Amino acid sequence: MGRVEALNAYRTLLRATRKTFAGDKLMLTESAVEVRRKFEENRQLTSEAEAQRLLEEAREASHFITNMIVQAKLNSSGGYVVKPDKEHAGATLEVPSEELLRKSNNDVS
Repeated sequence: MGRVEALNAYRTLLRATRKTFAGDKLMLTESAVEVRRKFEENRQLTSEAEAQRLLEEAREASHFITNMIVQAKLNSSGGYVVKPDKEHAGATLEVPSEELLRKSNNDVS
């Protein structure tokens, strides 16, 4: 796999996570760790076909993170607000239950 191609895919994934999870320290940290781990796992890869498959997976992951995930933000009244951007046009919106959001919020406290 070309080093430049892999580095570009890595940076694109990190940019996608930084934009999508802006303001969520836990998700920013965890997603950066996971992206790094996946790329490190395949650092010594020599199969060109496998490298191209993994690069395609990285492109798909970047697209998914950018276009299919919207962070819900806790507002001052205790509810959650979801503000999709233009990238999310046409996507199906799945809003997690209040119970799941509360549990998730309590896990990071």
